[in-house]
Amino acid sequence: MSPSITISKSKSKSKSSKLLKTSTNIWFVVVVVGQFLFALYILGLYGVNGLAGDFERWNAASPHGYVAKDIWGNVFFGTHMALAAIITIGGPLQLMRKVRATFPKFHRVNGRVYIVTAFLISLAGLYLTWVRGNVGGIIGSIFISINAAFIFVCAFYTIRFAIARKLKVHRKWAIRLFLAVSGVWFFRVFLMLWLTINQGPVGFDMETFQGPALNMISTFSYILPPFFAEFYFRAKESESGRGRQAVSIFILFLTCCIAVGTFSATMGMWLPNL
Repeated sequence: MSPSITISKSKSKSKSSKLLKTSTNIWFVVVVVGQFLFALYILGLYGVNGLAGDFERWNAASPHGYVAKDIWGNVFFGTHMALAAIITIGGPLQLMRKVRATFPKFHRVNGRVYIVTAFLISLAGLYLTWVRGNVGGIIGSIFISINAAFIFVCAFYTIRFAIARKLKVHRKWAIRLFLAVSGVWFFRVFLMLWLTINQGPVGFDMETFQGPALNMISTFSYILPPFFAEFYFRAKESESGRGRQAVSIFILFLTCCIAVGTFSATMGMWLPNL
């Protein structure tokens, strides 16, 4: 192989690697901003109204948020929402390289809090889904349960490889965990994207909150994200520049969808309910 061909391949690999890194960083910034807005919504609607004793306001966005005389159910729901705010804020911080390098002790402590919160929020979610009932019916409950199972598995391996000091593998599982935990957020964002594109509830019934469109959105939100991470891992480690370019384009497309969905969710669902 001639030196010129080697240099050309090296430059191509460098450009595709830079494109993958840039597209991933843009995606991460959009997701962090969107999750920060979601956390503000949670704190405003559920936190502020809960502290004020106006628990019925919880039903503004969650039909089964507050149920009179159901003390334990209300406690589980309130705990679930409080943990959601904690994990939504703490999750992105775990993936920031500068935070890990500059504040390693914070990274370890926040990591433990994040793992425990992931387990607790999943257990609370399962209780609320199967005991109180889910607006999406049995199919919606199954999707949420699969997502909870993914969270349990990813959380287990994240902490296992951290203890074993296999940090490269640990970080991969941490990314999978972040994507699994973000399932509820992804669902809201992609739902609002779907409503924006179709200018209404196409493919599902708003009363029963069931239909093929919601099954598609649930699959894309609760099940596929941890598997999408595999494409990123393989592209990052691959020698194929075209593979990295293809994944980068997909990430940028996904980022645009998330940005539109986040804007729609913020203006149409989160801000009006604060």
